[in-house]
Amino acid sequence: MLQKVPEPLGDAITTTTLLNGTSISAADGLHQLLDAGRKQRMQILQSDPDDTALVAIIPLDRDGFARLEAVYQLLARLHGRAVPGDSRLTCQKRRRARRMLQAYDGRIEGASQREIAEAIFQMPRVSRDEWQSASERFAVMSLLRDARKMIDGGYLTLLRPRKRG
Repeated sequence: MLQKVPEPLGDAITTTTLLNGTSISAADGLHQLLDAGRKQRMQILQSDPDDTALVAIIPLDRDGFARLEAVYQLLARLHGRAVPGDSRLTCQKRRRARRMLQAYDGRIEGASQREIAEAIFQMPRVSRDEWQSASERFAVMSLLRDARKMIDGGYLTLLRPRKRG
């Protein structure tokens, strides 16, 4: 959230020029969607659209680190520096999330677990007995189970920073 500079910082802050993007006025302020490069976007809430010098307000909760990272990316973009990549998802987790969505979409469209496995893993058609013990069968069951968890709110874990060390 961006808001007017508090009085104690008044002289220390210069005019903030936000990047061009999509803006929508709402009761709680101005919502802006900015292109952050690298196929990333930032959503910003500016409490008073008429303010020209802005500060970032970051709640000190468990999501504070993710918010700090987002502010760092915004600052880099505003000042013409390279925007750091999103460190929340490893390539492996991103690939798994994509497969979860593919599996769930297939299930919603009426595909069997076997058909989902054939599509996701390019698995050839196998006999019923081979399918019963195929690792792809268990992988699809796991993908569908985890996709359901993500849909039920677990996706929020993707937005939190990775725990290091």
